[in-house]
Amino acid sequence: MRDLLLQCSGVAAIVLALIHGMLGETKVFARATIEPPRLRMLIRLVWQAGTVAWIGGGVLLLAAPWMQSSLARHWIIVTLAIVFGFAALANAWATRGRHFGWVGLGAVVALAVAGY
Repeated sequence: MRDLLLQCSGVAAIVLALIHGMLGETKVFARATIEPPRLRMLIRLVWQAGTVAWIGGGVLLLAAPWMQSSLARHWIIVTLAIVFGFAALANAWATRGRHFGWVGLGAVVALAVAGY
């Protein structure tokens, strides 16, 4: 059961990352006026770097049950719980709780910790 919870955490992380990337491109950067254009490209790439990192974290959470090392499983879960937990708290604080992202990120953390 704990492996299933950990895998659900990984899938949720990947889905949230894809939503993050899509919303950034379609909602945030479609309306943003950032000058000079080089700076606009830099900010977009940094935004998408977070998306790629969250996908990587989701893949690690998905793969953790098949790893032969319990130490690797431990550090994957601890590290990603901190990363996603910080993102959830930052999202909740910055949006005053009005954005659904913190709930989804909190669910990733809860599932990962439950699968520990």
